[in-house]
Amino acid sequence: MEALSGSCLQIPCNFSVKSGEKINSRTTTFGVWIKNYSQFGMFPNNVIFNSSGTVSTYPMSFTGDLSQKNCTTLFSSLKTTYTGKYYFRVENEAFRATAACDPLQITVKDSPPKPRIEISGDVKEKESVSISCSASTPCPHSPPQLTWNLQPDSHHMMEENTDRTFTTRIQKSITLSHEHDGFIISCSARYPVNEGKYVKTSEERKTLNVSYAPKDTSVSICPSCRVSAGSRVNLTCSSRAKPPVSRFTWFKTSRDAPIKVSEGDFYSFNVTDGGVYYCVATNQLGDQTSSEIHLTIEGGVNYPLLGAVLGGIIGIIVLIGLVFVWCLKSLHPTAHQSQNQPVGETVTTEEGDVHYGEINFSRLRSGPSSVSEQDGGQQEDTLYAQVKVSKAADNVTRTADVPEDLYAQVKRK
Repeated sequence: MEALSGSCLQIPCNFSVKSGEKINSRTTTFGVWIKNYSQFGMFPNNVIFNSSGTVSTYPMSFTGDLSQKNCTTLFSSLKTTYTGKYYFRVENEAFRATAACDPLQITVKDSPPKPRIEISGDVKEKESVSISCSASTPCPHSPPQLTWNLQPDSHHMMEENTDRTFTTRIQKSITLSHEHDGFIISCSARYPVNEGKYVKTSEERKTLNVSYAPKDTSVSICPSCRVSAGSRVNLTCSSRAKPPVSRFTWFKTSRDAPIKVSEGDFYSFNVTDGGVYYCVATNQLGDQTSSEIHLTIEGGVNYPLLGAVLGGIIGIIVLIGLVFVWCLKSLHPTAHQSQNQPVGETVTTEEGDVHYGEINFSRLRSGPSSVSEQDGGQQEDTLYAQVKVSKAADNVTRTADVPEDLYAQVKRK
């Protein structure tokens, strides 16, 4: 057994006698502890404690009932010099026996033992596990105080082991995630010594190794998202997972369903047209899809951008049309008022009126015609004339910026 200097050690002990031998329960039974050598007669100075009171070299006492064959002993105020091999001896009148073949090794140390961190369950994401920190308790009368970084105020439990020794324990159940991977659990045990006047501390650390499906899956492109037709593009898929990613799969979107185009974390190809690409990272615990990357051919039609531009142009045209209609409605009353202006007001028009006319007439003579019809037909001459006119009505003078033209077609008969 191991013990801490300045503390105590409870030694679980019981004994039995050989068949045919008996212990007289009506008389007192004494217990004896012998150090280093079991030969009681040859080395009487090796007796370090006798419950009869004759020897008490070491601070020991029997807490068990010797009459019930329970020799449990409390060894107090331990020193490192107490380290050694111990033998138990029982004395009851004529019955005397020493457990020479079953010695107890006691080791007293100045530093306390480290606590133990244990994890029960499948250590992977989304699984619930029980994590405990325990420390040996050689002195149940003064147990250690456990603290850790999982829970500030944890409930302490002292448990008796199958060998009748004791253990102090704290415990917590948690549901694991990928964020717990690499988390360091720290647990410390504080042992009071010298009747609680001082404390000796030990600490243990353990790193959580949590398995999880792929996370942070992403795609990088070289040289850029805008490339020339026929050039080479390199796509790289990256992800973190435990165990590592076992397969990378590349897809290109289409109208019907995504098309698988390649496998592996690196995808290189010559660009023929634009498109949308993404990758899927997979391990034995699951998979994750990256965000999409849009590949555009320089000089090609960028339909989303084209749609935005056309929409803007149509919006501007509609706005201009609305402004034009509003202006026309605003000018209509002004035009109506201009028709009722006073006499003498000069109105200037930007365009002149052009008149075309076709006139058929016969030549008149003072006498009978000396000219006869040829072949019974009719000769017809057409004359055009351009006439500049000025119009005057109701003493209103209109001056045209462009001369008014009058065309006449004259038919001569």
